[in-house]
Amino acid sequence: MSLDEATVARIARLARIEVEADRLPGLARELSNILGWIEQLGEVDTDEVEPMRSVMPIPSRQRADRVTDGGRQEDVLSNAPAAEDGCYLVPKVVE
Repeated sequence: MSLDEATVARIARLARIEVEADRLPGLARELSNILGWIEQLGEVDTDEVEPMRSVMPIPSRQRADRVTDGGRQEDVLSNAPAAEDGCYLVPKVVE
């Protein structure tokens, strides 16, 4: 993919980056090269490659995925300005 100077200037404006006009041609070439490398990565066959979460084989410690109420209702409600029947009381917003 090739970027022109107008596109680079628009990207810079959207990113709120001040770029001098004389630097636009060089930035356009650099960004076009980066996008070219990204396109090359899309050509790599990764069908038989397992996804990795780390480059080191570190076993992950996982806890059981259980739904609980946390068992700390009193602690949580102690921070509330007002509570009733185990729930927060909030002012009425909509009439």
